[in-house]
Amino acid sequence: MKSADWQGDLQQIRHLRLFNNVAASNIGQLLKEFRACDLETDEVLLSPFNRNQYLYLLLEGQLHVHLGSLDSPPVSTLKAGDCAGEISFIDNEHPSAYVVASEPCCVLRLHRASLINLFQQSPEVMQNLLELLCDRVRQGNRIILDSEQTANIDALTGTYNRRWLENIFERESTRSAFNASPLCMLMLDVDHFKAYNDQHGHLAGDYALCMLAHTLRSQLRPKDSLTRFGGEEFVILLPEIGLDEARSIGERLRLSLHHIESFHSPIGVLPGITVSIGMAQIQAKESLQGLIARADSALYQAKQKGRDCLCG
Repeated sequence: MKSADWQGDLQQIRHLRLFNNVAASNIGQLLKEFRACDLETDEVLLSPFNRNQYLYLLLEGQLHVHLGSLDSPPVSTLKAGDCAGEISFIDNEHPSAYVVASEPCCVLRLHRASLINLFQQSPEVMQNLLELLCDRVRQGNRIILDSEQTANIDALTGTYNRRWLENIFERESTRSAFNASPLCMLMLDVDHFKAYNDQHGHLAGDYALCMLAHTLRSQLRPKDSLTRFGGEEFVILLPEIGLDEARSIGERLRLSLHHIESFHSPIGVLPGITVSIGMAQIQAKESLQGLIARADSALYQAKQKGRDCLCG
């Protein structure tokens, strides 16, 4: 970072959010506390490894924000008028992210030693900075939420994944024990899926799995959990449902796929698929592994009986 020749253009910054509602006569005095700097493309402005002493106000260019590593995709982009480093500027701690220039940039920076003078000269700046901090916290919460949701979702089918199954089982099994209510599991396996892939291609197999997920999900309650367990295997948790009702649900799901002789996909019309289903009801103090093992055993029986059927 090198010093820039910036003449303090009042018109350029008076409409920026940091100076919102600040009298024009005060902005000129405030600007005396700032120093202009230029950044080259890919230059790191902030790093979790270096304590930050400055608030940065981006005048020109664009900054990328990376969490965890510079190799990770940027989680947000800062543009002209945005601030950077406001959290570490105030608490004098290390930044929580990398901030990198994605193109040549010009920034104004303010050393934290000038913080008190800045607020005394203009309380409005303090209010604006607090609002910027609130926005940053809310943005961080959204990133966390999006990351959690992504971590629980199978990217291909949009169903839950095994990580979510482990979490939801703990909740549902505890509720089942507390309320003395049943909890059933259906384990589904696509029949002859390897042959389907060999004949029609793996992309066709992917679309078949997506069709399966859409067909099943449309028939389940919001409280039911459809999980892609692995490959062509899926698991469904059915809270507050006993064996008889679970068997009826499983048969209905099986038949809904059985009757789809073909379906449209981005690569053309593809033949339908069938599934074999194993069913089990949770026993007292049974673990997820135990319930899966019994449902898988019932699934094996369904395959032995000729597939496209339900056992358990």
